[in-house]
Amino acid sequence: MSSLYIGTAGWSYPHWNGVVYPKLQSPGSHPLELVSKYLDVVEINSSFYQFLKPELVKLWMKKVSSRPGFLFTAKLHQRFTHVRVLEHSEVAAFKEGLWPLLKANRLGAVLMQFPWSFRFTAENQEFFIRLRRAFHEFPLVAEMRHSSWMAEEAVGTFLDYRVGFCNIDQPEYTRAMPPTELLTSGVGYVRLHGRNPANALGAYGRGLQGQNAQYAARLRQHDYLYSEAELTAWAKRIQHVQRFAERTFVVFNNDAGGKSFVNALQLRAEMTGARGSAPRELRRKYPVELAPFDPAYAEQQCLFSAA
Repeated sequence: MSSLYIGTAGWSYPHWNGVVYPKLQSPGSHPLELVSKYLDVVEINSSFYQFLKPELVKLWMKKVSSRPGFLFTAKLHQRFTHVRVLEHSEVAAFKEGLWPLLKANRLGAVLMQFPWSFRFTAENQEFFIRLRRAFHEFPLVAEMRHSSWMAEEAVGTFLDYRVGFCNIDQPEYTRAMPPTELLTSGVGYVRLHGRNPANALGAYGRGLQGQNAQYAARLRQHDYLYSEAELTAWAKRIQHVQRFAERTFVVFNNDAGGKSFVNALQLRAEMTGARGSAPRELRRKYPVELAPFDPAYAEQQCLFSAA
């Protein structure tokens, strides 16, 4: 069995204040301190929108210093995956923000998240290879949202160039990537986006204007809580990936209302048998789902066992 890391996509969400994090936080506290206390990995999503600054990355690592085994994964900037521009200076500049994580053994993978429009064609296959070579120093994983990348030749490209295949869960829509359990490198990767039908992961234009409207729409799209049955089904797929992976990362992207944090805790408990605690604010919001993570519940179980 490989090492298993379960966590969330991102951690800096205003809507997590008072839900995952306390409304009033002590001076000098940082959200990563709480995240690393309960989970094993966090995916850096800000790197998709802006290049990371090495000084900030070092601060993040300092905030998780009490957890030596805690890891980060990072999304590649959209300039490379969506605009598809590979300028040498920009590639070098983006790498600067990743070096501290890599050198400190805190970087689990770099995720190349491609849009649904990026279908398997000879031209896109060639760009995929160019991108892999540009970032050859890093453990790369690619998330393909169009089902054409299920073709044998496409999966063969992943294998040939040792790029991890990101297995995703998403709502059903035209030619959407179905649930998979593929392993094409030493890194197993799973991203669970939720199944809200309003979330087509960029397959269709939304026509929204304004930052506030976009933020509100994003929250609606990411508003989904996985049931225990759905998590169990994915646990079986993840176990299949784990059998031969060196490391396996499972990242929840259904962050609305802190649901990604809830599901990460639930899946971690199911797959590892380790049922710890959960943030107090989150237990108050999800008393049913997180009842087993209440310290009082654990005490009751010990009393019943003793009796």
